[in-house]
Amino acid sequence: MSILLYILITILTFLVMEGVTWLTHKFVMHGFLWYLHEDHHQPKYQGVFEKNDAFFVIFAIPSIALFYFGINPELNFLFFIGLGILCYGVAYFLIHDVLIHQRFKWFKNTKNKYLVGLRKAHKIHHKHLGKEHGECFGMLYVPWKYFSM
Repeated sequence: MSILLYILITILTFLVMEGVTWLTHKFVMHGFLWYLHEDHHQPKYQGVFEKNDAFFVIFAIPSIALFYFGINPELNFLFFIGLGILCYGVAYFLIHDVLIHQRFKWFKNTKNKYLVGLRKAHKIHHKHLGKEHGECFGMLYVPWKYFSM
């Protein structure tokens, strides 16, 4: 396969992960695995780690498996699907944990309209402390109304 096709597979996987994230967040994290996600919605939680952080491990498993099968016995497209998932995971960490929740104080004073819109949409998501009535389940896609608020 050509390097251009591998790059395309990686980018396409990254983009598809937004839909996977939305579906997983709405139906798994706010569904049968709410007990792992619930502490993330509690405003006074004061720990270094949350039970919600288990999802980083859960979501890393497919990527790790794809890396393994993508180089065994030789490099193939599965490796680049795993790479797209990894890239999305890194973006998720930087946007969700660093930018939005400020677990690390790296991008504290951004004025970028897109990033401010992301913060607003996520704040709306967190106004619901329970698993019902949620909205804005994605990470990178933000409905237009949050840019004009």
